[in-house]
Parts: sequence; structure tokens; C-alpha cells
Amino acid sequence: MGTIVGMSSSLVVTRFAPSPSGELHLGNARTALFSALYAHRSAGGRFLLRIEDTDAARSREDCVTALLADLGWLGLAWDAVPLRQSQRGGVYAAQLAKLEAAGQAYPCFCSAQELEASRRAQAAAGQPPRYDGRCRGLAASARAARRAAGDPATLRFAVPERGEVVFTDLVHGPRSFACRDLGDFILRRADGGPSFFFCNAVDDALSEVTHVLRGEDHLANTPRQLLLLAALGLPAPQYGHVSLLTGDDGTPLSKRHGATSVRELREQGYLPTAVLNHLYRLGHSSADNALLSLAQMAQHFEVAHLQRSPAHFDMTQLLHWQREAVRALDPAAASQWLSAFLPVALPAGQREAFVRAVLPNIVLPADAGDWVEIVFGPPPRPEPEARAALDACPAGLLAAAAAAARTAGNDFAAIAAAAKQASGAKGAALFKPLRAALTGRLHGPELAPLLAAMSPGAAQQRLERFT
Repeated sequence: MGTIVGMSSSLVVTRFAPSPSGELHLGNARTALFSALYAHRSAGGRFLLRIEDTDAARSREDCVTALLADLGWLGLAWDAVPLRQSQRGGVYAAQLAKLEAAGQAYPCFCSAQELEASRRAQAAAGQPPRYDGRCRGLAASARAARRAAGDPATLRFAVPERGEVVFTDLVHGPRSFACRDLGDFILRRADGGPSFFFCNAVDDALSEVTHVLRGEDHLANTPRQLLLLAALGLPAPQYGHVSLLTGDDGTPLSKRHGATSVRELREQGYLPTAVLNHLYRLGHSSADNALLSLAQMAQHFEVAHLQRSPAHFDMTQLLHWQREAVRALDPAAASQWLSAFLPVALPAGQREAFVRAVLPNIVLPADAGDWVEIVFGPPPRPEPEARAALDACPAGLLAAAAAAARTAGNDFAAIAAAAKQASGAKGAALFKPLRAALTGRLHGPELAPLLAAMSPGAAQQRLERFT
């Protein structure tokens, strides 16, 4: 094979190149994260975004909009204006013309039926399925006659008949592919559209991408793209193929494992920091078990730490990082995160007190829904365990608590002190009946900030029910 031209710059340039035919899957989001971290782990690196939308039948503009929104929500900012392949037809046509002029590409007139028959024959002979090259040797006159007759044709790359494609994968190490096993692959479809192999490789080179991180399902594409770039005299990036993302049972990640798209997690109330911290540790070993910012992840990211074995997406681990991310929210961010579940026109003081009270006890915003009803709704009916605690309450405790609330309002410290003095109760014997009377439950957020969030007189009203 020809010599592969390497990138001359020491600057790291990576890219994320999704096809806008569906939602941003968590596996693709992880690839985008790794690519961004690799570019930004040192000064001057660049992370590019390219929209691979040459397949007009499958590409959707609403998916492009959603994709940009998902990446923005994750905080994965890209450098420069995103490249749209659908706007680069002239670029691809010029590169294809170079290959044809050099005799490194040729028209293929084989029908789908002929190709299928060839594949069946190869399978029966125990051979790997690949194009048998029947149109490669067509004389120029025969090609001209087929074109004149209007026969549809693809354009195929003429793979060298001998030799190997050798490269070092950033994750899997040295790899070697025999040219004879690759087959002449399609550069341009019969409908005139350029193929994925072709556009993907050309745009990486022309955008000066130095390192490509992508799923290991693309590993077989790499030798073909290296041959193509060598034929065009274009520089080739270094490729790294990251392990695939599976469910915790080892099978391909799917809906049965729960949410599989960034949108689903966002709509459920997961925080981007939580999602990123989980994805960062999927297939990338890290000794730092703390909640990390994107800048900290970039500082610690190492391609050498990317693992070859499949990475298991684990909802339990995601929930762990969600709890960590929720605890790290500042008051303003926490209030915004819960805003959809808070009563409209809630006074600022009550809003702040409620958020401060419930934040240590919730994982997702919906978890606050019950406490919104308990705190801001009518006095709650005690649950069975809470009813039992009220029935066993020391004499005089709740009466003293209600009397204190008449003068001290929702000040829980004053209420508890009066109840303790009147009954002599302490510990669980003191706090269980108070919690049961005030919230109808025996467990939940701390009572002092919870009462501070209630409307004036709420504590007195709730306590007097049981005196």
C-alpha cells in the first residue's frame, strides 16, 4: 500500500461526527465526552463538531437541533462552526474526480441481485464476503457503453491486490489487515451520494483532525479509510476505537435497561455533572473517585486508560453520581432545578428554606413532589407508623408543643424545647411524635428548615390537631 501521510502538527484536534437520524444515545455521548476531554486536556487543543447528514432520507433537522441542545446541556462546547456534510458536495466531487483520474476508482454496474448472489457463493465456499471485482477489469469502451445505456453505477475504490494496512490503534494497539480481505468498497452510491467511508475520511483530513476516538464497531472501517487517504495524498489521523457501551447484564444497551438517551435523562431531572461523571468512568479507568468538573476530567483524562473490554452502564452508579451532584448544587442552582415542582409565587424565604430542607433527601426533582404537598398543602394524615408514634406520645408533649407554636410560630427549636421541658422526653421519644404531628411521617428532611418553609401558623395548626 502507499505511504500514509501523518499529521505534522503537535496540536491535538478531535471531532465528534454524529448522523442526525435519532436521539443522542449515551454511547455516542460518551464518545463525544472522550473526544472533548482529549482535545482540551492541554492548552490549544480543539474539539470539532461535524454533522454527517449526506443521507437525506434518514437525516432530520429536528435531530440536529436536539443534538446541539443535548451537547450544550452536557457542557461539551465545540470549536468553530459545525461542519454540515450536506453542504460539501463540491468538495467531495473534486476528491472523487482525483481518484478516477488516477485510476484508483472505477464504476461498478453490478445490481443488488448480482451482489447478493456473489455473497451467497462466497459464503458457501467458506470465504469472507467482499466484492469480487468483476467490474474492475471492464474495458473503457464497455464502461462507456454501459453509461450510454443509462445503467446505474456506484463508484468503487480499487484496493491494492497485495500488501497489508498496518496501523497502531490508540486503544487496541498494533493492527494489521490484509488488502485482499478488504474488497473494493463503495465511494459513491448509485444515487450519486458519497459514502460514509469517503466523506468521513476526507473531512477528517481537510479539517486537520489529528486524533479520532470512535466506537470499536468502526474498527473495520479504518484500513479502508487509511488506503483512501493515502491515495488522495491527505494526512491521516490517529484512530482509537473505544469499547462499546452495554447494559449491566453485558448485553447491548437498550430501552429495557432504562433511559438510553441524553434527552430522557435530562427530562427525568438528572444533572449533567452526574451523567458526565458516570460516562467518564465507563471504559476509562480513574483513580479519582470524587465528583469532577469537565476541566478536572480533562486534566486527568488519558487515552492509555481507555479499556478494551465492554463498559457496563449501571443505573446504580448513575444514581450515586446524581446524589453527589445534587449535594454540590448551590442554592440558586438547586432552586432552579426544582422550580417545576415548587408552588407558583412562593415567597423567596419559604422557597429557599424548602430547597435547603429537602435537598439532602432527594435524588430527582420528582422526589420533592410529596414534600411540596406535605409542606404547602393541608395538614397531612399520619401514616400508620406515624399514627402509632402519636398514640404512644408522652403526656403533655404535644400540648406544650402547640402552646409554644402559638407564640414562637414555626420555630422548631422553641417548639422542641417546650415539649421536652413539659414531658421530660428526649431523643426518639421526643422527635418521633413531633415529626409525626408536623409531617405525618417518621422520616424525612430536618424539621427546623422544613418548618421554616411552611406558611405562618402551619406548625400550630398541625400540632393542635393532636392535643
